[in-house]
Amino acid sequence: MSDYDRNVAQPRFGTTVTRTEAAIDQGLRSYMLSVYNYMTLGLAITGAAALGIYMLAVSDVATQYAIGRGIYLTQFGYTLFVSPLKWVVMLAPLAAVFFLSFRVNRMSVPAAQAVFWLYAALVGVSLSTIFLVYTHDSIVRVFFITAATFGALSLYGYTTPRSLSAMGSFLIMGLFGIIIASLVNIFLGSTMLQFIISVVGVLVFAGLTAYDTQRIKEMYFAGDDSVIMGRKAIMGALTLYLDFINLFMMLLQLFGNRDE
Repeated sequence: MSDYDRNVAQPRFGTTVTRTEAAIDQGLRSYMLSVYNYMTLGLAITGAAALGIYMLAVSDVATQYAIGRGIYLTQFGYTLFVSPLKWVVMLAPLAAVFFLSFRVNRMSVPAAQAVFWLYAALVGVSLSTIFLVYTHDSIVRVFFITAATFGALSLYGYTTPRSLSAMGSFLIMGLFGIIIASLVNIFLGSTMLQFIISVVGVLVFAGLTAYDTQRIKEMYFAGDDSVIMGRKAIMGALTLYLDFINLFMMLLQLFGNRDE
């Protein structure tokens, strides 16, 4: 009998429930926009750092630091890419990302932002060597392929009502498999194994893009204060940034044209 009074069971338009849901939706959009803005700016810093370091490292005239194919390094380039300092260049981004991951909960939002920007710049320095290996046209082409792929997969992860948590464990297992296989291939130098790693890597990071986007979305809580929300946005941006960079590198290994 009570079902007859439908005004009691269903909130009217403009009630507190509707306004609360609208506020949550607006807050979620603002949160996700912050995540994507941080990630995009991080990618821009990485690209600018990579290109800037490459221009400083390569000489237009012949020098004593020849690395083949008519490419000559400046003193700066030799110090960065050939001398023992190259290990610092390779390991510095790893140190920065671990520092941010373990310290973010005790850092202010501006400090966390600064570490993220520093990390993005260090990754750019490390990735500047791709300009020595691949043609510039193929780098640009693969970047846009990566951007389109990433955008579609992230949109799917954001909008799908299906939970992607079930495939998360498989993707993490695949990620560890890629890391182990890559370390083994350092000593083997197998082109076939590298091809398999790249193919599997594309699949793994494609899946992680959708999975991580959904997970970052689910991390949103309307009751968080601005500091917690800011930290979440930065860590979410870092996660998607890593997915993008790794997807780009895997695709570059598959479709990039080497500068012979």
